[in-house]
This record gives sequence, structure tokens and C-alpha cells, in this order.
Amino acid sequence: MAADPATTAALSELINVVARLRDPNGGCPWDLEQTHASLVPYVLEEAHEVADAIHHGDDAHLKEELGDLLLQVVLHGQIAQEEGRFDLGQIASAISEKLVRRHPHVFGDAEVPDSAAVKATWEAIKASEHESPPSASPLSDRLASKVRGQPALAGAMTISKKAAAAGFEWDDMAGVWKKVHEELDELKEAVASGNKVHAQEELGDVLFTLVNVARWCGIDPEAGLAGTNRRFLDRFSRVEAALGGDLQGRSIRELEGLWQQAKAEIRAAQSSDG
Repeated sequence: MAADPATTAALSELINVVARLRDPNGGCPWDLEQTHASLVPYVLEEAHEVADAIHHGDDAHLKEELGDLLLQVVLHGQIAQEEGRFDLGQIASAISEKLVRRHPHVFGDAEVPDSAAVKATWEAIKASEHESPPSASPLSDRLASKVRGQPALAGAMTISKKAAAAGFEWDDMAGVWKKVHEELDELKEAVASGNKVHAQEELGDVLFTLVNVARWCGIDPEAGLAGTNRRFLDRFSRVEAALGGDLQGRSIRELEGLWQQAKAEIRAAQSSDG
């Protein structure tokens, strides 16, 4: 199937626009200042906004956010090209070659019965591509490489799943809850000591253990936290509106009362809708 000429032309136009923005002679000062490192926050932000648009089923928003994410890819390619390291063409060729190589059932003679077999084939080929000298801790090495670019919450779930599959696991849910309470106690002690470095370490331990709770329960901690964020903002906006946008000088009792009122209003609205 040949690429749509209009799509090819649009991608070419984007590449030219980005090159113009990075042109030392009349380009954009902000774009010219950017480096791979400075753009990292924008890559992560745009990826999260794509996920949010998908979650809300908003096609217009999704199209816009995918464009913003594509811009980041093109920008990185342009910067690398200017430095003589690689270019967007090499990026595209490399991923095309990888896809062909890891789909022998599509581009070769291999046969796979289902998607689980496809995933197993993919992982086997991937492992063969990254063969390295024998290590005393092969799983740890693979996990360190895998989670290096992941957000901390996603990385914790990856580590938790792989470690459990390797046998590093509690006998039952009671053991998980015991560990949660143990880590909470250690966090309380660290906070009380006033040692912020230690407290941050213990907070990380609590969060990691809660990720294990999520794994045992078969729930998604990222989705859970995202839902809490949305619910908080929904309730908080109602509290703000009730106070005319000014929370200063209000007692915690007044704020808590408005918070509970907001929760009740939202639940009533949800009940009437469903």
C-alpha cells in the first residue's frame, strides 16, 4: 500500500517549517535555543496530553496533540542533523527496519497463532538484538534499561511484575498489606525526624509498595491516580466557585464543608445521569 501523496507532502512541509524555525538566519530565538535535553519535559508533556485526549475520546483534541508530539520528533531529528549525528530519515528507516525484522509473520514465512505468540516472538527477537556479555544479575540489568525512560509509576509497575514473575513475590495479599503498614510506619518516623532525604526515600518505598497492591488487585495505579486528580479538580472548582474564587482567610472547617457539599452535588448529578 503506497503512502498517500497528501500525507507525504504534509510531512515534508512540517520538516521544512521546523528547519526554518531552527535557521540561524532569521529563525525563532526560542527554537534555536532548544537542545535534546531542554525538550525532554515537552516530549513527556505532549505524550501525556495524547493519552488524555484518547481517554476522553476527543478526536479533534487527539489530532492536535498527536501533531504536537510529532513536532517533538521532528525537532529532535532536526537538532541531531544540525550536529551531524543522524537525521529524521535515519530515524524513520531504523524504525521501519525494526518493524519488518520483528514481524516475520507479516514480512516473512513465520506463522503465529495469536497475539500472545506475536508478543513472544517480538520479545525473543528484541532480546537477540541486544545480546551482551553474561551478567551476574541479568534480570536487574534488563529492567534497569527498560525503566530508564519510563515515568516512575510505570517503571515501578514494570519492576514489580517482572520481579514477581521471577519468583520475588509475597505468598498472599496479607503479606502485601503488612509491607504497606511497615513502610507507612517508617515514613512517619522519617518525617518526624525532620530528615527530608530519608523521608523522600521512605515515601518512595510506600508508593512502590502501593504499586504492588495495585498489581495484586489487577488495577492500574496510573489510571487510579489520574482519576483522583480529575475528581479533586472537579470538587475544588466547585469550592472555588462557591467562594467567588477567593480561598484566602477561610477556615478549614468552612472549606471542608464546601468540599463535602461539592462531593454530594457531583454524586447526585452522576446518579441522575445514570
